[in-house]
Amino acid sequence: MSLDRIALKGLRARGRHGVLAAERELGQEFVIDATLFLDTAPAAAGDDLSRTVHYGELAEALVKVVEGEPVLLVETLAQRLAEVCLSHEVVRKAEVSVHKPAAPIPLPFDDVVVTIERSRA
Repeated sequence: MSLDRIALKGLRARGRHGVLAAERELGQEFVIDATLFLDTAPAAAGDDLSRTVHYGELAEALVKVVEGEPVLLVETLAQRLAEVCLSHEVVRKAEVSVHKPAAPIPLPFDDVVVTIERSRA
């Protein structure tokens, strides 16, 4: 069976994640893309929000993680965000990208992105 997708792209939040002391002190904007893989047919059949993922509530939960406890690695932040996505019982798999467009790189660049994919065990 193929899975449907719900995607939330370009969610912005300020966090204090990074290896450098200045990143942890000053903070910076992170941009989150999250794609959830699930079967939306039950929700659609009954027009029932309780049988899918409320993307507004998902956005709030993801922002809370970004704004929360600082971590050193973007990879760790991505893992925590994926865990939030998978906390919804109907979600079978999640793909999360964390963009760090203001990463402290002393060269011209557009973006730094870490993308992970996690599945329900």
